Amino acid sequence: MRFFFPALLLLAAPVSLVAQTPEEEVRATIDLLFDGMRAGDSTVVASVFASNATLGRAVPAGFRSGSIASFIQAVGTPHEQVWDEQIWDVDIKIDGRLATAWMEFAFFLGESLSHCGVNAMILYEQEDGWKIVHLADTNRGRECDLPPELQGE
Repeated sequence: MRFFFPALLLLAAPVSLVAQTPEEEVRATIDLLFDGMRAGDSTVVASVFASNATLGRAVPAGFRSGSIASFIQAVGTPHEQVWDEQIWDVDIKIDGRLATAWMEFAFFLGESLSHCGVNAMILYEQEDGWKIVHLADTNRGRECDLPPELQGE
C-alpha cells in the first residue's frame, strides 16, 4: 500500500511536467520577458537575463549600447500605458548550451503602435534555465509589415 499512493500521485501529476524541447524552453524565456514587460514587473524581466547581459540597438548612426539595469528599472517604473511587445516569425537555433533567436516585433504603447523592427537575442543555458546574455534590436519607426492579427481595424 505504501507504494500505491506515490504511484497514484504520479498518475495525477499535471501535464506541465512533460519535458519541453530546448526550443520550447528558449521560447518560454523569450515569452516571459514580454509577459513581464506587459505586466510592468521588473522582477520577472530581471529573471530572464544573465547577470552579465548586454543590450544594444542598431541605428542609422551606429550601434548603441544600453544598460540592462536601466531597462529593468524602466519596466518596473509605473507608466500609464502597457508596454506590449508582440513578436512573430521567431527563428530559434541551438547548439549545446548556446541559442540564438531572431524575431520580428511591434512595440505598442497601450493600443498605439510605437515602433517595429527585429530583435536578435543570444541565450545561454545556465543551471537555472535559459538566460538572455545579449539582446539587440532595430527600430524602423512605424514602417511595419504587421501580420494581420496585429493590424488595426
